[in-house]
Amino acid sequence: MAKAKSAFVCTECGAEYRKWQGQCSSCQEWNTLSEVHLASARPGGGASPGRSGYAGDLSREVIDLGNVDLSEVPRMSSTFAEFDRVLGGGLVPGSAVLLGGNPGAGKSTLLLQTACKLAQQRRILYVTGEESLSQVAMRAHRLQLPTNGLKMLAETSVETILAVAEREKPEILVIDSIQTMHLEDIASAPGGVAQVRESAAALTRFAKKTNTVLLLVGHVTKDGSLAGPKVLEHMIDASLLLEGGADSRFRTLRGQKNRFGAVNELGVFAMLEQGLKEVKNPSAIFLSRQEEQAPGSLVMVVWEGTRPILVEVQALVDESALGNPRRVAVGVDQNRLAMLLAVLNRHGGLFTGDQDVFLNVVGGVKVLETSADLAVLLAVVSSLQNRALPKELVVFGEVGLSGEIRPVPSGQERIAEAAKHGFLRAIVPRANAPKQPPKGMEVIAVDKLSDALDAL
Repeated sequence: MAKAKSAFVCTECGAEYRKWQGQCSSCQEWNTLSEVHLASARPGGGASPGRSGYAGDLSREVIDLGNVDLSEVPRMSSTFAEFDRVLGGGLVPGSAVLLGGNPGAGKSTLLLQTACKLAQQRRILYVTGEESLSQVAMRAHRLQLPTNGLKMLAETSVETILAVAEREKPEILVIDSIQTMHLEDIASAPGGVAQVRESAAALTRFAKKTNTVLLLVGHVTKDGSLAGPKVLEHMIDASLLLEGGADSRFRTLRGQKNRFGAVNELGVFAMLEQGLKEVKNPSAIFLSRQEEQAPGSLVMVVWEGTRPILVEVQALVDESALGNPRRVAVGVDQNRLAMLLAVLNRHGGLFTGDQDVFLNVVGGVKVLETSADLAVLLAVVSSLQNRALPKELVVFGEVGLSGEIRPVPSGQERIAEAAKHGFLRAIVPRANAPKQPPKGMEVIAVDKLSDALDAL
């Protein structure tokens, strides 16, 4: 009997090594190598090598890039407009989509709702490895979902799942979750690096071969990153993250990787008793403001994927009783907040070195772009001077280290979105100012931070 071959794989970056070593040479992480047993090749399975020693099918035809068919890839709707938006227009046959999120975020609920609705017109196979069939049926009954037509399977063996899928020939295959799946040839527990990697590879090969949509549920670690080997994210076509804590009824679905659409696209859902319900106008829920304007509150326009969203940022500046004042930011990068406060001191003449600064983006939205810089600084100034800003004011713009206000992409669309929601004044970078402002709206163009402070 041939000796089983093994390799050592890094759980962080997926690099392979013949021998174990303490540090991964690729990502420089320590104690991340784990042993993976490799399945031996089947006798007669490979082609005979040629003179160069490489095996391959020489009948493969080389095609010129200009002759590749550019016809649009057919898509099928997930029955959720927000889900389709994040996917880039819908589910693509033969694609592998990974949906991650914290426990209780609603990953299984979203896919169960999608599967039950699509099962009325298409062949769906829903495989659950974490719950029994009765638990899934109870959830579907509680959510008042149509259950007729949805094929269910409670199984964790990938070989059995593929055999059933070959027989049922589903158009969409849902796996909940990839961390519970295992292959018989891999000598490790489910959820390990080897099992997750090889199970995902086998399922992805089946999806590509049969033109089946593969939807995988993935767990995340305590720091919010996807559990399992990093190579898992390279295998799949789209990686989506469902964010939202147990203290909020709103969930945001963000695209982190998408081969068929734009990344960083954002979809917004509300968790209700009947499950997840899409929010068609996210700006409305993020602008639930009080009648009396408070100091430190300001509305900014951020760009998420292919659309602008109006969100409210709140700042609280208070005298610090500590020798090292605190800088707490929720929804924005804390290091960027410290940098902006330094710019405010140097080019705005306002000192906050002895003040605690707290910043929060209302609604639990995470702002990843730099267009929020100017709004953050003006909200801090408003709280520092205890002066409420006008309620009809909206602000966006990037702030440079020399105090200049830099333009941001899609400035015209941002201004139009603010005007649609009734805002009457806008402070924007000069390069983003339109030649003809929207009717009834005053657009103030600024070049430097001092100009923005004077405009207040």
